Amino acid sequence: MLLIKVGCGGVDLSSLHPRMFDVVKAMYTVTRGSELIITSTWEGLHLPWSKHYQKCALDFRYPHGWKSSMLKDLRKELGNDFDIVLEKDHIHIEYDPKR
Repeated sequence: MLLIKVGCGGVDLSSLHPRMFDVVKAMYTVTRGSELIITSTWEGLHLPWSKHYQKCALDFRYPHGWKSSMLKDLRKELGNDFDIVLEKDHIHIEYDPKR
């Protein structure tokens, strides 16, 4: 069963780019069913050019049991159309096709 929680502050999943749900599925697969906590979508304050404002980015709290080796698996699951940035306190994933 996929369990997704939203972080404090009213994270809004509406109107996200459809490919962002591929991110949720990939995170779930790579973390082998860990509880996923989304801390930010398109709401909140981000850099002016952020993909968050285009509804093409998600931030996740590091899932329980996260290992840096999972990054390779996540990149394989998502492919080249996604950028993944490991921040100090979260994982930022954005849809950014290079075509």
